[in-house]
Amino acid sequence: MNPDTSQPLVLDRRRAGILLHPTSLPGPRPHGELGAEARRFIDFLAAAGVSVWQVLPLGPTHEDGSPYQCLSAHAGNPDFIDLDGLQERGWLPPGFEADRREVCLAQAWAGFQQHAHADQWEAFKAFRHRHRHWLEDFALFMVLRQRHPHGSWADWPRPLRDRQAAALQRAREENAEAIELQAFIQYLFFSQWGALRDYARERGIRLFGDMPIFVAWDSADVWAHRELFKLDAEGRPEVVAGVPPDYFSATGQRWGNPHYHWERMEEDGFRWWIERMGTQLELFDLVRIDHFRGFEACWEIPATDETAEHGWWAKAPGEALLSRLFAVFGQLPLVAEDLGIITPEVEALRDRFGLPGMKILQFAFDGGPENPYLPHNVIPNSVIYTGTHDNDTTLGWYCQNEARLRPLLADYLGCEPADMPWPLIRLALASVSRLAVLPLQDVLALGSEHRMNTPGTAEGNWRWRFTWEWVPEDAAGRLRHLVRLFGRLPA
Repeated sequence: MNPDTSQPLVLDRRRAGILLHPTSLPGPRPHGELGAEARRFIDFLAAAGVSVWQVLPLGPTHEDGSPYQCLSAHAGNPDFIDLDGLQERGWLPPGFEADRREVCLAQAWAGFQQHAHADQWEAFKAFRHRHRHWLEDFALFMVLRQRHPHGSWADWPRPLRDRQAAALQRAREENAEAIELQAFIQYLFFSQWGALRDYARERGIRLFGDMPIFVAWDSADVWAHRELFKLDAEGRPEVVAGVPPDYFSATGQRWGNPHYHWERMEEDGFRWWIERMGTQLELFDLVRIDHFRGFEACWEIPATDETAEHGWWAKAPGEALLSRLFAVFGQLPLVAEDLGIITPEVEALRDRFGLPGMKILQFAFDGGPENPYLPHNVIPNSVIYTGTHDNDTTLGWYCQNEARLRPLLADYLGCEPADMPWPLIRLALASVSRLAVLPLQDVLALGSEHRMNTPGTAEGNWRWRFTWEWVPEDAAGRLRHLVRLFGRLPA
């Protein structure tokens, strides 16, 4: 089915993008931040002719660091807050202890209360009001997690677990200052991200975000909206999300997210989704819906199962949901992550709303000339990647499969695939897909040890960072030449 031509194009022209999560930015602290290094990276993108910066979800993570299992569908990760920027504002003292982030943010709140101007106070109050539909519950949730550090919210005392009104009121009164601090931390994140988005926009660069279709069970969203999820009387999932056995795992992937009570979401016109989408549009110019096929049908796994092998597909009201979102927001800048087991019904839902899908070149060289990921089979209304955060780096992928891939690539390219991964980068940029996205690891020609994530594993993921020493002097110029050659330079 062809995309609905009555819908304006999400991808308005040919562009090039780079995929890099902010945690991977360089810097002296354990995580990348939204300060000088982020602005330097944007300058690098601009010099390379790249006009899209794609990131992973930005929410606060659990201990494993996965951005796809966040404590909130709305909140930003405090680890990204630029502490140097807070000192420049006079909210942190000289010589602050940067390795104690929680202490620093508490110091910044004290400094804000002492030194903030009236307009800064007004901005903070306006932020709290604008985001009150999620922020108040989230701030209390974070404070209660600190007060009850063992287990999840389902292990809290029953009055708090079940959100009894008197217990919530007492908790808010007893923890008023700590709740204010949590709200202030979110104000800092959104303010700094907004400033970074302005910096990118001034240089012609769009920010491309990622919205997981599901939310983490141990999150403020599930605690605050238990009625919208398939939970038992104690708040624990009855069924969990994942995908059946596929390219990435022979036993499937058991993500553990609770499933939605879709019929209850429909009853109030998908209000929860409208609020969630509103936050994404405040943060990003483009939004990828991770696991888009879940809007047509979701893989439900009994919560007691340890693998995803014995689940079933449960229908979801994707057309009704997307129709409602488009009615509220008008044209939505969405991209559908349509990888994995994709049925004609999923393709029809994607095309009904004119959403670009994804094409992965690392998947292209199996199955013959009909493979849908080969460049000659892709369509303009798509986003093409050499690989994603879930793939090995392209150099690592090639080196581990060279005996099989070399003749296939040589035949397709018409020459030996020398200087990998640049032949695949060239294929992506030359394709008809309007947006071509390259993981930074591929631009830097890094091997498997620089992989971001290995699906189905719990250790060693989400920690990769680069240093500027790895960036060749000619990297921006070399990439810009190809971006210009294939008509992807910004207007």
